[in-house]
Amino acid sequence: MSTSDGSAAIASPSDKEIRLVIAASSAGTIFEWYDFFIYGTLAALIGAAFFPSGNETLQLLLVWAGFAVGFGFRPLGAILFGFLGDRLGRKYTFLVTVTLMGIATAGVGLVPGAASIGIVAPIIVIGLRILQGLALGGEYGGAAIYVAEHAPPEKRGFYTSFIQASVVGGFVLSIIVVIACRTLIPADDFAAWGWRVPFLLSLALLAISLWMRLKLSESPVFQAMKSAGETSANPFVESLTYPGNKRRIFVALFGVAGVLTVIWYTAFFYGLSFLRGPMRMNEELTETIMLIAGLISMSFYILVGRWSDQVGRKKPIIIGAIATLVLLFPIFWGMGALSNPGLAQSARQAPVVVSGSDCHYDPFASKQQTQCGRLLADLTSLGVSYTVGDPYGDARLMIARDPVALDLADDAGRKAALQSALEAKGYDFAKQTPPLLNLVGIVALLCVLGMLSALTYGSVAALLTEMFPARIRYSSMSIPYHIGAGYLGGFLPLISGYIVASTGNAYSGLWYCWVVMAFGLIVAWWGIPGGPPRDFDERDGDATPVSATSP
Repeated sequence: MSTSDGSAAIASPSDKEIRLVIAASSAGTIFEWYDFFIYGTLAALIGAAFFPSGNETLQLLLVWAGFAVGFGFRPLGAILFGFLGDRLGRKYTFLVTVTLMGIATAGVGLVPGAASIGIVAPIIVIGLRILQGLALGGEYGGAAIYVAEHAPPEKRGFYTSFIQASVVGGFVLSIIVVIACRTLIPADDFAAWGWRVPFLLSLALLAISLWMRLKLSESPVFQAMKSAGETSANPFVESLTYPGNKRRIFVALFGVAGVLTVIWYTAFFYGLSFLRGPMRMNEELTETIMLIAGLISMSFYILVGRWSDQVGRKKPIIIGAIATLVLLFPIFWGMGALSNPGLAQSARQAPVVVSGSDCHYDPFASKQQTQCGRLLADLTSLGVSYTVGDPYGDARLMIARDPVALDLADDAGRKAALQSALEAKGYDFAKQTPPLLNLVGIVALLCVLGMLSALTYGSVAALLTEMFPARIRYSSMSIPYHIGAGYLGGFLPLISGYIVASTGNAYSGLWYCWVVMAFGLIVAWWGIPGGPPRDFDERDGDATPVSATSP
């Protein structure tokens, strides 16, 4: 086997070595993404501990803002660790990233709450999220490249698909740990301190990951480049100046990372928030459903990766993007109807209309400035859809065309009175436990979302590895991937939550995913190489068919 850029010949790893590479890289990826996702899985409790506010919607948005901050620093981590990975090696770079992630995650579990140390608490948590984002910016590129550079070209999509499945595995592991902790720790104790246990568990996962990764050797491609003196002196600069790389980075950013990341976070995080938020499903039941769907969906990524070795990397991504545009809203409409059928029926039979001058809702305000805005805030926190009517006169509320008298100046009792008025019109605010058949339907729809994610993600590690020259591969693929995943995907819960809060429509946040996906589809169709899988060839700055470099 030769390197993908035509450098010195290298020995092919044995089957045993490749199995160890896949197992260690995948386990490390699961643990590292577990560390990152546990924050989102426990969003409500983290909000109460570190971002307390009189506005429940604002409290949750602040949690998602902290979630987004970690993602916002992923590109910086990609630049830093991409530089180290291309200069010093793949193995030791992602040893550093997993260590940094484990320590930062455990730190969140040790920070005193805002009730004890005030504003210092959220500041420390945001600082730890930044460290997590930096670490994650170096993790994916390292793990994906490490596996890809060990894999035979004709099996590269299959072998690297385990890295994609491991990202879902991190989400699944976070839910398993949370469910286990909820089972073993009484509910009041879990809300008070037990939620910290999943964060502290990351130290044990870190020890296992380090033990496995220390058993690995350096990537054979990097070893060959280093022995031939062909490593890059400045991978970041060369990534921006290498012939044709700007175009490839643009395609990787919007046509690959942008496409995969918005459907991934919509499928798993938006789906989780949607079911236990506006649809009011029982939290433990929601987590169990997401666990089942996640476990099933992990296999889809491996199937798609293997399929891409036969049909190429472009076809699955294009199919997945088109299917997402067609199916996204119907899937969520279906989940809404199955999880809380009474809510949709109540909204149809007893629509809510709020009227009044200056009637708008600011989700980031701790208290709304107008009485009409306070009504909208109450409806949003209750998960009730509404429309804004006549923009003149005093604030007023109508349910099923009947006026409702409320003491709008009574901040303490207004929401309770509003809830009573809605319940009198048929709205049910109890936690929902749908019948078994409905639960099966919800799992099936979540699995469809998982398949859409797998189509756009399953072949990506192989695709990005093949798009860029080996000497700057770590930097060139990590930077666009983490800009796309960090900003387009990481801000999805925050942006979608803001849209839902501003419109009063539980489904309106999906438009963010739809628009990003539509633009990404155009870029992917234009820029991703078609045909069979292709290796990058340093000699002409383009790609050559895998068969030309296969053993």
